[in-house]
Amino acid sequence: MKLETSLKELNKLLHEMNPRQITVSWILTHSPKTYRMISKYARTPLNAIDWDLVTSYLDRTFQKRFVRYKNKLIKQHENKEEITKVLDTYKNKLYVCIAPHNEEDRNLRNKIFIMLVRLSQKGNILAEQELIEWVLYVINEWSDKCPQIWKWRGREGEVKLKIKACIRCYKYTGSFLGYLFKTLEYSARGLPYEISLDDSVGKDGATKIDFLSYDEELRTASLFGR
Repeated sequence: MKLETSLKELNKLLHEMNPRQITVSWILTHSPKTYRMISKYARTPLNAIDWDLVTSYLDRTFQKRFVRYKNKLIKQHENKEEITKVLDTYKNKLYVCIAPHNEEDRNLRNKIFIMLVRLSQKGNILAEQELIEWVLYVINEWSDKCPQIWKWRGREGEVKLKIKACIRCYKYTGSFLGYLFKTLEYSARGLPYEISLDDSVGKDGATKIDFLSYDEELRTASLFGR
């Protein structure tokens, strides 16, 4: 509660001062008490300050202005221990990554994914691979249920590239999955439709290949006799 109160006070201060850019230094200078509360109570499983938690309390306008990482050359590395610490913290709740039951589960999934995003952004290749593996389950579900994403079915290689791009570019606004969904939705508009002969037709289990015919004389194939 102390942390929540401090972050609400920070949000109020931001409205009063309306800075063009919000940094750790800005918070330390203008609200040292809040910074001390953040440093003490907002911690990730890796004992780093959880700035994603902090920004989640800010109005969306200020989330967009928050700057944490400077552009610098990141050295890629493999650190399995970092991933284990994150996942072990929520080991009894990892089902939320594939099948969240409610809004609370979805929020936890987003929290776990963002932690893996931050490790990936710091150069941990294994964290990126772990995150992509989890996210592909979600995208497969989207491609079955969401018309905006249908065009991405069967394009796993391209989808992985989109995920990697989103990992690199994600900052502090909204959920990572929300950002990824919009990226896939907008970029799908330029993709051609691809028909899979394995797509189901009707409710009896038939697929499109069952209705494919080939004319030996004309050497042409047709679907549904067309």
